[in-house]
Amino acid sequence: MCGIVGYVGHREAYSIIIKGLKRLEYRGYDSAGIALLNGNLNVYKKKGKVSDLEEFLGEDKHFLNSTIGMGHTRWATHGEPNDVNAHPHYSSNKDLAIIHNGIIENYSSLKMDLTLRGHVFLSDTDSEVFIHLIDDIRINNNCSLEEAVRVALSQVVGAYAIVIIAKDTPNQLIAARKGSPLVIGLGKNEFFIASDASPIIEYTNEVVYLNDQEVAIIKDNLLTIKNIEDVQMTPYIQKLELELEAIEKGGYEHFMLKEIMEQPKSILDCMRGRVDSVRGHLVLGGLNEYLYKLINAERIMIVACGTSWHAGLVAEYIFEEFTRIPVEVDYASEFRYRNPVVREGDVLIAISQSGETADTLAAIELAKSKGAVIIGVCNVVGSSIARASHAGAYLHAGPEIGVASTKAFTAQVTVLTMIALQVAHKKGSISDHLFRILLAEIESIPDKVSTVLKLNEKIKYISSIYKDAKNVLYLGRGYNFPVALEGALKLKEISYIHAEGYPAAEMKHGPIALIDKEMPVVVIATKDSSYEKVVSNIQEVRARKGQVIAIVTEGDTQVAKMADYTLEVPATHEALMPIVAVVPLQLLSYHISVMRGCNVDQPRNLAKSVTVE
Repeated sequence: MCGIVGYVGHREAYSIIIKGLKRLEYRGYDSAGIALLNGNLNVYKKKGKVSDLEEFLGEDKHFLNSTIGMGHTRWATHGEPNDVNAHPHYSSNKDLAIIHNGIIENYSSLKMDLTLRGHVFLSDTDSEVFIHLIDDIRINNNCSLEEAVRVALSQVVGAYAIVIIAKDTPNQLIAARKGSPLVIGLGKNEFFIASDASPIIEYTNEVVYLNDQEVAIIKDNLLTIKNIEDVQMTPYIQKLELELEAIEKGGYEHFMLKEIMEQPKSILDCMRGRVDSVRGHLVLGGLNEYLYKLINAERIMIVACGTSWHAGLVAEYIFEEFTRIPVEVDYASEFRYRNPVVREGDVLIAISQSGETADTLAAIELAKSKGAVIIGVCNVVGSSIARASHAGAYLHAGPEIGVASTKAFTAQVTVLTMIALQVAHKKGSISDHLFRILLAEIESIPDKVSTVLKLNEKIKYISSIYKDAKNVLYLGRGYNFPVALEGALKLKEISYIHAEGYPAAEMKHGPIALIDKEMPVVVIATKDSSYEKVVSNIQEVRARKGQVIAIVTEGDTQVAKMADYTLEVPATHEALMPIVAVVPLQLLSYHISVMRGCNVDQPRNLAKSVTVE
């Protein structure tokens, strides 16, 4: 959600910033802009894509010799998407400019006070209020820009990642964050600033992740980090493991398809060095110190949003079956507002691909304040959730650029399954024999997903038949109920077809009224403990002339006789079937979206990482 790129050094800033903004397009946005300092402080911004900004600039390249600047892609919160509301925003005298991710909750009262003091605002954004406030403090207190920023940060309420550039300091950028990610790349006599590492890995692999309420001052080839109390901090420099090739499409038409096809590798990477079924070995090093807390927990709470919430639902089934510990799964956004009962010693597992989801971070802070142990499950090393957790496990799935999550879901389920099995084995709630069987089955999953991917052409054909559907139902039972939810979410996210997932038995409690000859019904009907009941549900759909697309276990002939189309997946333990069964649903959504002419990687109104409420 929103993207930031900044540069100061010896290279041409414009090309670095524009390329960086394109690398951040996956986050979702509706306008783009840049500020470049070259004698004058010039701001250029445009509603639409980065390509629209480039077209707007046209042949006007007088700014190409600028070596300092910043750029932004905006996802609208305050104020509609248009040229005026796009970032960067000037101060009143155009001596300063700001780019801002996040939301300033008290911007209205600040704007009122500033208006009374003579400030005139051109946009409807909270971000413009921010830069006017900083400028007002700087002028009235006759203080440095750095000090004005710190004072302003103490007055604003909300979340922010900001970068500020000033006309009178041609070699300085100031950045700060609270609740919204910001990373600083270190080069030789040059510095890069970005929302995440993807725009800067081409230039450096050394980065500093800013912590909440820290201010970074980049000036005269030096980086200084202070907190808002003006105490100097020692930056922790991390080495990036990300490779440039990982954020390129690699010959695929879309990032989403690339990431679907990468799943055999990403699942294997989740397990690498962690699982050895021959030796009965399962170790998640990031949990070692707090594993006893999980083993002795009386209750586990799971918080997440979107696809991660669906992974959490699968984890609920797995934890309760194997560890016999009660589990509650909450939307993070609901958890933080319903005054939940959290007791000291409870364990909260927070799941997030990006590690920056605002609601999940807020849920973590609430649970921590009440004495809960926080276990983070996320994909991005050094992310806010990783740093806020007591312990955790990274997915190691590689960057996920497509907005609709695919490989992150299968990686999350894989890691959560490993956590549950490690706890169950240490606790003694499963036998050593079953533990080894399940480890061997986990190790077989990448190959089984590879087998499913061979269904791609058949799924493409089925997609051509149902691409114009108005509504689709997804049904599953037990472990496959969350898969039905995830399949429905994928379809509506990227193809804009209304879809709903239900427990198959709940169909009779309302949704069955919708079924007619025009209604496609996708049923996850793999052979498990609920198989016979799901077969009965399929018969109920067929009796009402609904069209059935069934995901079945290889060799199943019973469902094949009832369904219009079947997609066979390899057999596995039912606890692991969600990882296998979700893949054809991902491909179905992908192909339908492409056939409908939708923007697969950047669906309308969506952002990859929701870093504001």
